[in-house]
Amino acid sequence: MSALSGGSGSRRPVTLDDVARQAGVSQPTASRVLNGSSRKVAEAYRERVLQAARELGYTPNLPAQAMARGTSRTIALVISLISDPYFAAMAAEIMKQAEAIGLHVSIAVTERQADRELDLVRELRGQQPRAIILAGTGYVDPPSEQQLIDELRRYEETGGRVVLISRSDLPFETVDFDNHEGSRQLARELAALGYERCLILGSGTPLLSMQRRVEGFVAGLVESGVNGARVHHPEFSWTGARDFVLALTDADVRDLQLVFAVTDDLALGALAGLRERGLRIPEDIGVAGFDDITTLRDVVPQLTTVHVALNAVAQEAIYRATTSDSEPTRTTVPAYPVLRASTPPLQASCVIE
Repeated sequence: MSALSGGSGSRRPVTLDDVARQAGVSQPTASRVLNGSSRKVAEAYRERVLQAARELGYTPNLPAQAMARGTSRTIALVISLISDPYFAAMAAEIMKQAEAIGLHVSIAVTERQADRELDLVRELRGQQPRAIILAGTGYVDPPSEQQLIDELRRYEETGGRVVLISRSDLPFETVDFDNHEGSRQLARELAALGYERCLILGSGTPLLSMQRRVEGFVAGLVESGVNGARVHHPEFSWTGARDFVLALTDADVRDLQLVFAVTDDLALGALAGLRERGLRIPEDIGVAGFDDITTLRDVVPQLTTVHVALNAVAQEAIYRATTSDSEPTRTTVPAYPVLRASTPPLQASCVIE
């Protein structure tokens, strides 16, 4: 923020009074122009105020604006990782949907740390956004769940809205997609193509949605008559999946027909590790993921995955963030398998009857 010089050479922030004084108008008039009041201001005065604000470098106090108007044009989005392709795509879709109705989105990143998520929510309460959307994945056994619920309840008491995306660990408005069912359907379709000897890569971080994807895939295999799939939980990243695959023994790899990873990012890491071992995809082994991130368009062979309609998820989340329903609801957006070249049918003799 810019500042004005005092007589002693010190500098202070530019205030609304400074703008009003330079524009030659009253402070209420300057406030109506700069703080988005619905009351009309003569065009000549409006131009003078805007010109003075530009000259002085005045930056409006957004929390003060929100209090003055009783609402804010900002939605706070809390995500796990901005570097993760899934969360980057999610953030882009939410920003697109918000901007379509004249709202702005601020982004906070938890780095998959439950305590950091709690701290961020506390900070956001003070900024008074119109809504807080929590798109980070919930934990199997969160260390500060009740504290987080209490903070969000206090925020709601001041008129804010809370919306969760793909997590059911908290009692608030939720937009979900069925992690368990999407994985279950994928497993059934892959089993029908002949895949029996499967390695499942879950998450080394205890995340609820990732656990449900593992459980759903195992359930789909069992329903198809396939038992004994191996489940491992490497470090939850592209590098973690690649390193895990590279550490497998040759005997372990020779026994596999398929690697299923609970995210596309993990699947791509596994694919890279398999190729470093000299394996061909899909001639030697199939690979599948979950999310259908946009960067899959550049992957060869095209990756089999579970499609999540992020545009529909974002649209519903923004709608829920801007309505005033008294009771929280749960909306589920379908997630469904998309079979591509990374998992072709195996020989007919291997197909499960």
